[in-house]
Amino acid sequence: MERGKVSVNGKTVTELGTRASWNDEIRVNGVLIVSKPESLTYVFNKPRGVLSTMSDDQGRPCLADYLPDPEVRLFHVGRLDEQTEGLIILTNDGELAQKLAHPKYEINKTYLATVDGEMSRSTVRTLMSGIELEDGPIACDSVIVKQMGQDQCIVQVVLHSGRNRIVRRTLAAVGHPVRRLVRTHIGTLGIDGLKPGELRELDFKDLKALSVNSKW
Repeated sequence: MERGKVSVNGKTVTELGTRASWNDEIRVNGVLIVSKPESLTYVFNKPRGVLSTMSDDQGRPCLADYLPDPEVRLFHVGRLDEQTEGLIILTNDGELAQKLAHPKYEINKTYLATVDGEMSRSTVRTLMSGIELEDGPIACDSVIVKQMGQDQCIVQVVLHSGRNRIVRRTLAAVGHPVRRLVRTHIGTLGIDGLKPGELRELDFKDLKALSVNSKW
């Protein structure tokens, strides 16, 4: 390192004993060193009707049905209910999964919800200021009405709570039951152009962006 052959995140390391974490970009003589080659992390666009589990004793569709290699053991970070579509992270990296799931990192989740009725500005303010549910208070980080129809509207909701069915329960509590719900982002990660049932492996930049967004 004293000769300047090692770099971490683009900066040359010259001091012995310098530490780096697994998600740092480490290069020796310009060559990228993969610190955890056995780690795999995917972003998956879960279709409606698929269970957020890796197996089901009743034979219902589940996440494992869509994995490229059934021999690789992955687990999912967080859950979506059976009728909710969208982004789920699949990984075999326990450290990453723990950080993504832990409430203290306050990772935002973004949803597009098609709901009954036309949502008013006062309702948006109520969702932002917070309401009381049976398991405690909840406030959305952001609520944007994206499209308004005669008897329904599409609303973008951002929150960092991981409580069970929290988006559906929150919107129902203000008089707007959900017809369709899609999680589009976890932190900065999005489903992008992935069709339902498709997945893509995350690269270094994706993982690094997640760590920045989640205040690690």
